[in-house]
Amino acid sequence: MADDREAKNNLLLFFHRPTEPCFMQKGEEKKFFRVPEPYYPEKFRNLVSLSNRFGEDDKAIAVDDISLPDLTLPSQLPYSDKFSVFIPKHREMAADLINTMIGMRNVKDLISLCTYCQMHINPYLFNYCLSVAILHRDDTKGLNLPSLVQTFPDKFMDPKVFRQAREVTNVVKTGNRKPVVIPMTLTASDAVPEQAVAYFREDIGINLHHWHWHLVYPFSGTHEVVNKDRRGELFYYMHQQIIARYNIERLCTGIGRVRSFSDFRAPIPEAYFPKLDSTVANRTYAPRFANSTFVNVERQVDLIKCEVSEAERWRNCFLQAIEDNAIKLPNRPDLPLTEENGIDILGNLMEASDLSLNRGYYGDLHNMGHIFCAYVHDPDHRHLERHGVMGDPATAMRDPFFYRWHSYVDDIFNMHKIKLPRYGNDRLDFPGIRVSSIRVEGPAGDNTFGTHWEQSLVDLGRGLDFTPSPSVLAKYTHLQHEEFNYVIEVNNTTGRPAMGTVRIFLAPVNDERGQPLRFEEQRRLFIELDKFSQPLNAGPNTITRKSVDSSVTIPYERTFTNQSLRPGRPGSAEAAEFDFCGCGWPHHMLIPRGTFRGYPMVLFVMITDWYEDMVVQDTVGSCNDAASYCGLRDRKYPDRRAMGFPFDRPAQAPSLSAFIRPNMAVQPVTVEFTDATRVRPQ
Repeated sequence: MADDREAKNNLLLFFHRPTEPCFMQKGEEKKFFRVPEPYYPEKFRNLVSLSNRFGEDDKAIAVDDISLPDLTLPSQLPYSDKFSVFIPKHREMAADLINTMIGMRNVKDLISLCTYCQMHINPYLFNYCLSVAILHRDDTKGLNLPSLVQTFPDKFMDPKVFRQAREVTNVVKTGNRKPVVIPMTLTASDAVPEQAVAYFREDIGINLHHWHWHLVYPFSGTHEVVNKDRRGELFYYMHQQIIARYNIERLCTGIGRVRSFSDFRAPIPEAYFPKLDSTVANRTYAPRFANSTFVNVERQVDLIKCEVSEAERWRNCFLQAIEDNAIKLPNRPDLPLTEENGIDILGNLMEASDLSLNRGYYGDLHNMGHIFCAYVHDPDHRHLERHGVMGDPATAMRDPFFYRWHSYVDDIFNMHKIKLPRYGNDRLDFPGIRVSSIRVEGPAGDNTFGTHWEQSLVDLGRGLDFTPSPSVLAKYTHLQHEEFNYVIEVNNTTGRPAMGTVRIFLAPVNDERGQPLRFEEQRRLFIELDKFSQPLNAGPNTITRKSVDSSVTIPYERTFTNQSLRPGRPGSAEAAEFDFCGCGWPHHMLIPRGTFRGYPMVLFVMITDWYEDMVVQDTVGSCNDAASYCGLRDRKYPDRRAMGFPFDRPAQAPSLSAFIRPNMAVQPVTVEFTDATRVRPQ
């Protein structure tokens, strides 16, 4: 067993200094792989003796010379190119390598394969595929993946940071090193209106969430890897919540809600200059200039050929399917879009994963929206440029256009939701359960959320290839809120114990002009803060719930996982909270920024019958705490209701106050922002 655990942990060494050959020292224990001679790339063939230069055998990891599987397809991506799961050819390569890794008979053989791939396969592609394989193999599911910001920090910060970091590592002794400071105003001046919400778009934790979500839900691969419960609906809901959160931040900063990109021929007025370098590809992420337009993309090097008119045709096919309440299937009768499965089917079609029921007809609309934008600067490869930030899940959310594109995607999903039956009392009320009030208690005062800036540290040492080994810390500034408690007063008048599901949402009350939002507009701006089951005794009940226990978020320590802090062995009880990991909205972004005077919002609570909501399954294990946006690992989504219920579709009521049932309550709240910066305790 000890040997098995050690072998599994050795897999994580491939994430340390990802472009340094694996025969070099890896990790804090300075282990190295003793690689079979045939595995060496040509450029290292005359240096085979290097595998023995570190001396002590207890540091060496023996690698078997196995019969390698066919790696022809993933080897086609040049080592120094960028990799993108949005590019169809790259998805095909990734699916092939993921299937190969998952198909290796044991961890030892997987390590042998990885030692070869680490030196021959594109580092971005290799690390993505190994991450997916570790998350989905039965014998590696207890392993905790390091954060991408540690492995490839170039995807998240200005290259000036790395120059400073390398100076520090080479000149200053470990004990005297000061953290490298990452500036907040990274990409534009205040003359650019979009810069008002750059703290949201360029937040490291938010971009890590988007990357990790697509890691857990890959586009392609074996059926068990791709076919997860309600995956298409989760694609819809997770992105819908991102757009709602982004719009609230925009309202707080006074720049108004995002405009959907519905006309594929219209110019994009927003420019974006990402100021990121790819250390592997040795290329900067290309900018997008103001008033750029979608043009036909034909890049033989990426095997992409797509016309704007084709995307328009796919869009029209979606709209027709929603109008008909059915999708077309090849050589079969049309499939109805029911209340129960319609959004899931549409989500799979829109994402164009392997679960799409008719990709030939409905196409690749979502991904090609990313591609058109990612290559707007060089659509035919005449300038030999690689994709922009919209081409990478780890960087896409930095671009203002991401929100314009996904706002339109959400508009399409909403067209389906509008056609669904309105919820009646039979589905909204919980007879005998009466919620009298909800309030917030915290340092900022009753019914007040307090927000501020916070400075935190992230270790870049794992990703600084070919530099001295000790850690290098970077200090960056992000939004943070004061922790608080919800206090909910409930009366159970049934005369017997009950079990409820508590659903908590937050929404703005005014539009850009300071006028009250129409309920139909407000409905799409409700952001989920928490959802949990709660026993209800007969009679009065007081429910107290801590904000840190949110079902939406993961804590800072999991967003920026430090592998060396992992307690216990993989799979042990003491390690359970540290496992799986990084999928979840970053907790520091749970609450919108607010304003100095206090931004008015409304807090909503609803209690539904848990026996109607429940999904019978074993939920013991790790990573059950951020299920709202990420689901449960290898299990069904833990709520039978529609995601976003009860705000996922229009209501019969004309206003929120008219919508309220006895098992619901609302509370006016304010979000007060203090423009002060605190240092996070380490």
